[in-house]
Amino acid sequence: MRFRASPHDREIWRLAVPAFGALVAEPLFLLSDSAIIGHLGTAQLGGLGVAGQILSTLVYLCVFLAYGTTAGVARQVGAGDMRAALRQGIDGMWLAVALGVVLIVAGWALVPWMVDLFGASPGVAPYAETYLRVSLFGIPGMLVVLAGTGVLRGLQDTRTPLLVSVGGFGVNLLLNVVFVLGFGWGVAGSAWGTVIAQTGSAAVYAAVVLRAAREHGAGVRPDVAGLRTAATAGVGLLLRTAALRIVLVVGTSVAARMGDPEIAAYQVGFQVWTLLAFALDAIAIAGQAITGRFLGASDLAGTRAVTRRMVWWGVVCGVAFGIAILVVRPWLPALFTPDLQVRDLLAGSLLLVALFQPVAGVVFVLDGILIGAGDGFYLAWTTALATLAFLPAALGAYRADAGLTGLWLAIGLWMCVRMLTLGWRARGRAWMVTGAVRR
Repeated sequence: MRFRASPHDREIWRLAVPAFGALVAEPLFLLSDSAIIGHLGTAQLGGLGVAGQILSTLVYLCVFLAYGTTAGVARQVGAGDMRAALRQGIDGMWLAVALGVVLIVAGWALVPWMVDLFGASPGVAPYAETYLRVSLFGIPGMLVVLAGTGVLRGLQDTRTPLLVSVGGFGVNLLLNVVFVLGFGWGVAGSAWGTVIAQTGSAAVYAAVVLRAAREHGAGVRPDVAGLRTAATAGVGLLLRTAALRIVLVVGTSVAARMGDPEIAAYQVGFQVWTLLAFALDAIAIAGQAITGRFLGASDLAGTRAVTRRMVWWGVVCGVAFGIAILVVRPWLPALFTPDLQVRDLLAGSLLLVALFQPVAGVVFVLDGILIGAGDGFYLAWTTALATLAFLPAALGAYRADAGLTGLWLAIGLWMCVRMLTLGWRARGRAWMVTGAVRR
């Protein structure tokens, strides 16, 4: 593929590189918790794992707070109205607070049910319940972080979210060491460390946004109409995210039913996929911010040009990642397990992970571009369509005893359906709605 420089390259990577750092920093919260809790015992670590899955599911479903806010704020920036941009971002942050309070109230009574739903054993369940009950108090902060990140991305700033993420991780690690190993508070201490770190990060975002609001004369009180607009804009993205989550849950469930070696190999392969997805998603985040700004400025030619360039970069990165996986494939499985059967299964999985990276590059970038355009409902029904294609394919792979190869091919089918539907949309003009507000 021939390289030709584009005037958009500098801006794309100015936004994408810090976004990648922030995306990688966030999972380190639970990773650092795992490293510390693991020294307390297997049951405690298992409890953290169950509670962490529940928390990540709740927060993941609210990711529209970041994506929807990015798109809306970027449109207002493109239209030259910084006051309206900040007002819309503040509405998103108030919505995050409201949703966080609702999740605390609703989640408190449902803690035992949620832990049981995720299959915790009698020995693990008490630790999972303890961690989850404490961590519920951190959900408002987590959601404000999502919304605040969306505001700053919409303002074309991905550097500040990176700094906040790194700082939050450092505070979380320090507090976990003090509370768990120093004070002996066990899993509750780990949870409180995360709550404090996430709430502190939310306070930083609030301070940054409020300072910008004062500079531009934007109101900061809750606005009912603005909250309604923010919630309505997030419905399509919520449905899209739910469809994505179904694929993740079903994929893990199918692999688990194949056998212990299969689930072990699948989890490692999926972690490799996830790591590369972070890098591709960084370009998608740049796409959200840039696309929203260009459409807000009613620049259709610029929107089309930057879309082509970001898709080009998505393909290039996908090809590069695929080649990198093939290069490390002979020795990578040995880093994760001494089990020869798991190594063989993982080696086979990595071939398919590598094969689908260029497809993933296109899908992630186009997904971000259409999010930036505010095309949430199209993303919702096409993601649901792709999920409906995946489900029988994954079930068929299990029933036909096709192993992980069949499961990864089902995931590949899911990605290909998404690529076709997103590509068809991007080639048209229906998504290119201009103006400060998508109507």
